[in-house]
Formats: sequence, C-alpha cells, structure tokens
Amino acid sequence: MKKTIKETIIVEGKYDKIRLSELFDANIIQTDGFSIFKNKDMVSLIAKLADETGVIILTDSDRAGFLIRNYIKNCLAGKRVLHAFIPSVEGKEKRKDKKGKEGLLGVEGMRDEALIKALSIASCESIKKEKITKQDLYKAGLAGQADSRLKREALLRKLELPTRMSANTMLSVINALFTKEEFFELF
Repeated sequence: MKKTIKETIIVEGKYDKIRLSELFDANIIQTDGFSIFKNKDMVSLIAKLADETGVIILTDSDRAGFLIRNYIKNCLAGKRVLHAFIPSVEGKEKRKDKKGKEGLLGVEGMRDEALIKALSIASCESIKKEKITKQDLYKAGLAGQADSRLKREALLRKLELPTRMSANTMLSVINALFTKEEFFELF
C-alpha cells in the first residue's frame, strides 16, 4: 500500500516522478532539471503549492541536485519548504548506459527503503525541545576544525545522507532527526 504524503514533492525529472509514484500517493512536480532556472511559471506554481500544501524538495545528491535544491529554496524564502535527502550511493541507473558525471545514483535509482526513509524524515513535524547548534557541531569536531569536513562526511555516510551537505544544511537535518542528547550519543 502506498504511503500518502500531503506535501507536494518536487523532483528533478520524469523518471524520479515515476519512481516516487510507485511508492507514494502524493502530488509530484518535476522541474525538468536546470530548466527551472528559466521557467518563472514553474517557480510560481511551486510557490503557490508551498503556500497551499507545503513542498518537499527531493533532488539527487550530486552537484546539479544541490544547485536546483538551493535555487528553489531561495525562490521560496518564507514559505513551507521541507527537504528530503537521499544518500550518496555510487552506481548507475538501470535505464542508462553509463554512470552520471559524479557516478552517483539519483532519486530514480534509490532503493525503496532509502526513499521511504528520506520522505518520512522530511514530512514528520519535529517537536524537539533543545536545538542542536553550530557550537555543538564545533564541540563534536564537525565544524571549525582542520578535519571537520572529513568528520562530517563520515557522519553523513553513517546516517545514509549525501556527503555534499554543508555544515549549515547538515545542522538543520540533524535537528530534524535527533534530540541534542541523541546527537552526542552518535560519537
């Protein structure tokens, strides 16, 4: 049985949309990749959907996916925008002859469990009492130190999240996933 998601899911392409439609009963909009940068009507539609249902941005974990995600996020400042992230997994989609530029699977190539987990995390409302801060990231060695980037990447791999995340993006995701106590128990 498909899981119902009330928010509109924003994906890059038609194969991502087809893949998610197999698992979820949701309104799914595709940006057609980089065409979103020139398509003001699509941005307006997504903004309207953000006001009405909220949106969940689910892009690939490669550089292009993060560029599209950040563009949409900036266009929707102040609106209800949630983020779902898939892990950075090396591989190639079944329908393609060769791996993508960065050699990572996209949304369409993810296993069911990874997609379900990503959207479950994004769509749940967090009612954590005490937020994890940038200072906590520093205490854990994940920010502001010489080897912080490597430590962040290792933690992101362990949590099955994209390793490309900045410290700020990681902070918001960790706040959605963990209490402060749970966060420090990771180390």
